Amino acid sequence: MSVPSLAARLKAGESVFSAWSSIPDSQTVELVAGLDFGAVTLDMQHGGHHEDSVLRGIGGIRLNGRHPLVRIPVGRFDMASRALDMGAEAVIAPMVNSLEDARAFAAAMKYPPVGLRSWGPSFAMPRAGTTDGQAWLETANAGTVAFAMIETRQALTALDDILEVEGIDGVLVGPSDFSIAWSNGRTVDPALEDMMPAIATIAEKARAIGKHAAIYVVDPRLVGRFYAMGYRLFAMGSEAAYMAQGAPAMLQAARDSIQS
Repeated sequence: MSVPSLAARLKAGESVFSAWSSIPDSQTVELVAGLDFGAVTLDMQHGGHHEDSVLRGIGGIRLNGRHPLVRIPVGRFDMASRALDMGAEAVIAPMVNSLEDARAFAAAMKYPPVGLRSWGPSFAMPRAGTTDGQAWLETANAGTVAFAMIETRQALTALDDILEVEGIDGVLVGPSDFSIAWSNGRTVDPALEDMMPAIATIAEKARAIGKHAAIYVVDPRLVGRFYAMGYRLFAMGSEAAYMAQGAPAMLQAARDSIQS
């Protein structure tokens, strides 16, 4: 039985939770992929992932039946094509602040006539369980997801133009950077109340034209609020966060068992 693609799940309106991986070690990625998230994002922007760890990590993610996503470094749209060739189902491009940025990102993500992606899915096709190149070409543009990150006032101003670009499938809000921009550098607060109307507007505009709304969530208690705004892909945590929350719970259970 085939597993629906990330693109298909999002198109159907499902909520998808993605783990976040910063450590460029294939065994660590596999452990993260073994958690009960539907997807795993490999972070090349602020995390330690690089081309080799992404290539190896995507294999481990797919082995666990999860959707592999990759966040590329700022402005490295060439890496979007590389990530797709390695088998990523979605790519997240940070700091997409203009129509020009969005067009460059879309060009790297999609085959002609939509974009300029070069042919070379030598890892992606076998990892997806197919050898039919023609079928791959005919379905790849619809089956891959390009998320442009909205993190600045400049990006918010250009949002309508960014969303209108063919090949941009959705937007992903980075609330920490957005809070810095929103407060004019006074604070970093991913739950900043003052910016919540703007975050709601981003989702509303994306969904109004049939595109996906995604967001990185620092506090999981905010997921319900973001869901009500229209967000459906939620990236959460990191290896450090999973350990920081899991280890204390384990220790507390052990200590409680002694006291009882």
